[in-house]
Amino acid sequence: MISNQLIMYVLGGSIGLFVLIIIAYIIINKALNRGDRKYARELRAGTETNKFSSEILYQKLYMIYVKVPGIKKYLLKLRRRLEIINIEDEYQTRKQSASIITKALLIIVPLTILIIILARSNLLLLSILIVFEVFMIDTIIEGMAGKLDNKLLKQQVDFFAEIRHAYHEFNMVEEAIYEVSQNDELEVSRQGEKIYEILISDDPEEELEKYYDVAPNSYLKEFAGISYLTREFGDRKTPDGASLYLKNLNNITQEMQIEILKRDKLDYVFQSLAVISIVPILFIEALKNWAISNFSFTTSFYNGKLGLIMQIVIVALTFICYLLVRKVKDTTSNNNIKDSQNPWQAKLYKHKTVKLVVDNFIPKKGTKQYKSLTKLLKDAASKDKIEWIYVTKLSLVILVFFISIILMGQIHKVAVNYIYTAPTTSYNLISMTSKQEVQAMETTKIDNVFLDMFKGQTKVEKNEIKQKVMRSEYFKDAADAEINKAVDRIYTKLQTINSEYIKWFEVLIAMVFAVIRLYGTYLDALFPKNIEAT
Repeated sequence: MISNQLIMYVLGGSIGLFVLIIIAYIIINKALNRGDRKYARELRAGTETNKFSSEILYQKLYMIYVKVPGIKKYLLKLRRRLEIINIEDEYQTRKQSASIITKALLIIVPLTILIIILARSNLLLLSILIVFEVFMIDTIIEGMAGKLDNKLLKQQVDFFAEIRHAYHEFNMVEEAIYEVSQNDELEVSRQGEKIYEILISDDPEEELEKYYDVAPNSYLKEFAGISYLTREFGDRKTPDGASLYLKNLNNITQEMQIEILKRDKLDYVFQSLAVISIVPILFIEALKNWAISNFSFTTSFYNGKLGLIMQIVIVALTFICYLLVRKVKDTTSNNNIKDSQNPWQAKLYKHKTVKLVVDNFIPKKGTKQYKSLTKLLKDAASKDKIEWIYVTKLSLVILVFFISIILMGQIHKVAVNYIYTAPTTSYNLISMTSKQEVQAMETTKIDNVFLDMFKGQTKVEKNEIKQKVMRSEYFKDAADAEINKAVDRIYTKLQTINSEYIKWFEVLIAMVFAVIRLYGTYLDALFPKNIEAT
């Protein structure tokens, strides 16, 4: 029988041995980690920097932006454009995307804060300006991306000049392109490498067709085309003995130089013009407050219906002018960055309810309208489908319908609100003192009591109003002349208020009938009565 003392010795020895194994493991592990860390430090030596790195910052910002729903949309759209320039260079694409988005935010965020500060008292104007900013973000991003297009175009001039010298040396198109493309790491060098890969591929003609769809500009398409033809069929001599390939290269270079001069001139002519066109609307509310505080007679204009309509018209005209300026200045083609495979119209059309509604508006196949629309799409070389066009049309109709209702409702609300808040006086507002203004506001408050009693009653008579006025505590000791004057004043205000509600109802009915009429114009598309004989 084993004694308890022996068991204790064995147990103690086992525990001691276990502790020694753990200590040995820790020591060996530390030694190995120390060696790994030393090896890692040696690998990082010469590559790690203690200074601030903007490239690393933009990579981190990119990962943040891609997670933010609102910014993600613009980021992905910008990516599609930059991926065309930075072929297969994900690092550079992310860096440029984050850089452009960051610069745009640095402009938009302070501008948003300024708009909120200046227009916080006018919610309608504030909403319009915020929506206006949504369009501004897109144009700012497009403008920054356009600078990269111009940069690539200027690089192409030097690139083609080097191609010309390399072709004289090697007398082979693909070798000249490869040699020049390896000299630097510019954006145009990546395009040169891509064209070189196309030329040496098993099926260069098919690869060239694919490149035509993603080429940043038409000049690179022309260069890739003449390079392929020269490699396949050889170079030819012009009547004066010069190389046909180099002559075509010179022609493309001249066209690029003319394009660069045109873009530089447009940038100079329209320099800051887009920004200048926006600045006035930012101070509409500030100008309004200044005019009211210094010239009391402007209160009736700014706080009334006409003032609101004029503000909306000014914002709309500014928005149109801004878009026109951007359109005229824009010299780049953005067709290659649009999602032509699955746009938002296609996603919306997939819903059964939307598809059912849209199909009722689309002309039937075989009708004159259908053939005419199809011909227009072919003539314009558009990739859009008829279904997408009608989804866009109906979306705009619905959007304009609800925006119009909101604007009309707000306009009538302002007109009614002005009657309830404007000082009631027969004095000239220019010469009215502060004491007279207080008395005028007291009269307005008294009138508002009776307006609330009869609001909405379109058939009310003056006698009914007079009975209520005479029995009220406000006119207990008033003379008949004063009572009659108050009744006339209240009756006039009441007629204005009721007419505003009637106008609002009439506008709403008219807009409903307009939508019904719009639908009726497309009803003939539901019936094959216009089908031509085949």
